[in-house]
Amino acid sequence: MSMVHVAPEAHLVLDPITSLLAEEREDIIQYSMDPIMEQLDELDNIADDLINSLSPDKPLLSSFPGREHASYSAGFYGNTFYGVIVGLGVAGLMLLVMGALGVI
Repeated sequence: MSMVHVAPEAHLVLDPITSLLAEEREDIIQYSMDPIMEQLDELDNIADDLINSLSPDKPLLSSFPGREHASYSAGFYGNTFYGVIVGLGVAGLMLLVMGALGVI
C-alpha cells in the first residue's frame, strides 16, 4: 500500500486504492503490502495449476504452449499398450491351460 504525497508542506497524502485524502501522521506506522500481495498472487497461480493438473485438457503452469492434451494422449496410448499386453498374456495362459487339459 503506497501513499502519494499530494502536498508535502501541508502533510497531505492520498491512498490511490481507496482515493482517500488524509493528513500524514508521525505516530502511525504503515507497512507496504505489495510484496505480500505478489507472493499471494504467485500462490494463487500455483493453486490453480494444482487444480488444472487433475484435468488432462488444461494447460499447466510450467509446460510449453500447445501441450494441453499431452497427458490425455499419453494415458490413452499407455493404457492401450498395457491392455493389449495383459490381454495377450491372459489369452496365452488360457491356451496353455486348455492345451494341458486336452480341450484343444
